Parts: sequence; C-alpha cells; structure tokens
Amino acid sequence: SNATLHNFDEIEKKDIREGDKVEIQRAGDVIPQVLKVIKKAKKRKNLIKPPSHCPSCSSETIKEKDEAVIRCTNSVNCDAQIVGALIHFVSKKSLNIEGLGEKQILQFYNLDYIKNFEDIFYIERYKKKILKLDGWGELSFRNLIKSINNSKTIELDKFIYSLGIRYIGETLSGVIAKEYLTVNTFINSSNNKERLFNVDGLGPKVINSIYNYLQNSKNYKIITTLSKLINVLDYKKIQ
Repeated sequence: SNATLHNFDEIEKKDIREGDKVEIQRAGDVIPQVLKVIKKAKKRKNLIKPPSHCPSCSSETIKEKDEAVIRCTNSVNCDAQIVGALIHFVSKKSLNIEGLGEKQILQFYNLDYIKNFEDIFYIERYKKKILKLDGWGELSFRNLIKSINNSKTIELDKFIYSLGIRYIGETLSGVIAKEYLTVNTFINSSNNKERLFNVDGLGPKVINSIYNYLQNSKNYKIITTLSKLINVLDYKKIQ
C-alpha cells in the first residue's frame, strides 16, 4: 500500500510525476522503493516541488549542504517534531516503554496529557480520563504504568540516544557515554567544545550538534529534569 520515493532529489532524478506508472521493488523487510517510471502519464503534470514551509507549523524549510532531506527550521515549537521526539524517546532502543507507541503518543499529545518527556512520568494523573478512551482498560493502563516505572533505570548511552540529538545514533551514544561516564558530567561538561573535539569518533557536525543542543535553555532544562526523575546508570557500572 506504500512505496518510498526517498527524497525530492530522487523524484527529480527519476522524473517521477503524478499519474505515471512506476516499477517498484521490495528492499529487505522495509517499505518497497520506486525504481523508475515505466509509463508516463498522457498529460504529464509539473514536477513535484519540495515544500517551502513545514506542513505542521508553517515555519520555513531548509535543505542543508550535502544533505538530501528537507527540514523544518522550527526545532523547538513544531508539533510534528515534538511528537517525533516523544516517539523516539519511548522506542525500544531508548526507554523501551511498552504500550506507549506512535498511536498512543499522538493520542495523548492531542489531549494535552503528554507534551514533553517529563509528562510521561506523570501520566497516572490522567488515569480516569484515559480509562474512558477507546482501547484502554484497567489492565492495559496498569501495564503501561509498570513499563514506565521499569524505564526509570537506564544505561547512560541509551539515555543519551533517547534524547534524539541530531547525528547521535547508538554507536556515538556509546562513545559519548564512555567519555563522560556519568549523566551529570555529560550535562555540565558537554558545552565544552574543546573536550568534545578531543573525543575520538566525533566529527565537527556531531560536536556542533551536541553543543547547540545543550546551549538551548529549553533542552538543558529538559535533560536536567529527566536526570532527577530517572536513574541513569554510570557508564563504568555497566561494563
């Protein structure tokens, strides 16, 4: 039912337009990809142009040099980006909160129950309201609370990964955790660019991303609050 076109560069390169018949192929276990146009539409429409403004918050979009993706410039107050960050935060490789997937995050976000990472740990205050929602019952809610409580102890590298800092995947999260060892050292020292440049495996893009993330007062407050809400294990304690 779905096939990916990857990005606008690929659409232009393959000259794919609305109404064309295309050939697709399955790529591993993911969504099939569009290979090429095999029959053009009789009356070809104009080439699909990338959006100049974010469809979620109407902020301007940007395409950075040497990157194919188009991004919204409003990294703080864009609803779509906030929801995306929340989904990443609770995902299996992050806090691994079962029962709080994409559907539930979106539902709770629209109801104003969860607007940031911190709200997840206070979701029980909405118990009565949630139990009235379709698909929720005492058992499913109880299992959700149990999973949230279990997530409150987490390894430092997974915690860093869960924050969704740009360019910081699982591997680099481990590199950063090994350098800083504790969550407090990471919070208080990661705005020191000189130290970051001395960490093997971190390039300029990654360093600037970490630095800019922690320089943002909103992000700094979030990560500081989280470090008090959950038990982030020291790196040396999990080796």
